[in-house]
Amino acid sequence: MNVHPAALHRNKIPVFLTLLSVILIAGFVFFFYTTPGTRIGPEQPIPFSHRVHAGVKDIQCAYCHPYVRYSRHPGLPPVEKCLHCHNHIIRNHHWIQKEHAYFSTRTPIPWKKANVLPEHVLFNHQRHIQKDIACKECHGLVETADRITGKIFLMEFCITCHRQKNANVDCWLSCHG
Repeated sequence: MNVHPAALHRNKIPVFLTLLSVILIAGFVFFFYTTPGTRIGPEQPIPFSHRVHAGVKDIQCAYCHPYVRYSRHPGLPPVEKCLHCHNHIIRNHHWIQKEHAYFSTRTPIPWKKANVLPEHVLFNHQRHIQKDIACKECHGLVETADRITGKIFLMEFCITCHRQKNANVDCWLSCHG
């Protein structure tokens, strides 16, 4: 089959424009969904820096997450916990004033959840704390981040860790019971 050279030349421009469009769309989608700015975690009602509190100030996780040692849920810090320090430290900062507004109206700070665990999983922080498993083994180095990215915990993550530590992997006794 012979193709006339003029026909090949006529098709070069539409083919080139089509390929260019596909490349530009793919590039846009890639940078829109995978740029570093999209991996900074949920914006909180009051900007909270784990880098400052857990890193620079070396405040232990259990101080702000009060139920982590004896409950399935670590708990989010109540406004009173924040004001324990911030009644004295940078009291007049506008974000600290917002904490005071929550306290004055007896409104809990509506912190947004960063880590996601499937609803059918019954994870127990207490068991892990009692086994001296450091928070960073699951949550990473939160003390280096202003806004934690959070994590979607999948079963494979837990199974791998349990196997490495020779821990129970019986689904119903461990997580689904």
